[in-house]
Amino acid sequence: MYINLGEKHRKVGKMYNIAIDGPAGAGKSTIAKLVAKKLGYIYVDTGSMYRAMALACIRKGIEASDEENVIKICMECDVTINYENGVQQVYLNGENVNGYIRVEEVSNMTSAISVYGPVREKLVELQRSLAKKQDVIMDGRDIGTCVLKDAFLKIYLTASTRTRAERRYKELIENKIDCNLDEIEKDIIDRDYRDMHRDISPLTQAEDAVLVDCSYMNIDEVVDTIINLVNERKK
Repeated sequence: MYINLGEKHRKVGKMYNIAIDGPAGAGKSTIAKLVAKKLGYIYVDTGSMYRAMALACIRKGIEASDEENVIKICMECDVTINYENGVQQVYLNGENVNGYIRVEEVSNMTSAISVYGPVREKLVELQRSLAKKQDVIMDGRDIGTCVLKDAFLKIYLTASTRTRAERRYKELIENKIDCNLDEIEKDIIDRDYRDMHRDISPLTQAEDAVLVDCSYMNIDEVVDTIINLVNERKK
């Protein structure tokens, strides 16, 4: 398992890594990608790695509660990330799975299997090694509290459950997928509970993280807020 970023991205010296944590649907990935582009950082979508493993389990017909087989499947997975024309592509056993890992079934499976220690350990080691070689921005559930404890800047990005549900509802409707707003919000509340109460690396705001509530902010406002925090801290 590896991530091919290319030699041009490697540098020596202090790394100004950014960790963005927060609940599902807060917009972490969207914001992280835009901030990375503006700052010239490498965006590492840690969630996509877990999603790829979740997809592998679904394809094998493995239930999330079947810990032994979940771990077995994940240990056998070859998950790679390449950047093609500046866009991150996720490969599972040589197959580009970008188009399969963002559906609700995969999202729910991802949350469920990420509680298993061996699954997390396999990916955390890779994520940490990346951050030692270049300026990166990572988003997830435990980046600031576990993966990048010494990150230059930690952000806890959140929004109300209703706001997050409305955003997800709009996205699904635009893609002509039938859905129910109240059911989406219930799924988000349930997922928040699982993420915050799991035994291994539960979702929580790091003590030194800056809280950014984007319930009433647009994307540009959130991006500008984080970039301003970076610039202020560098001074």
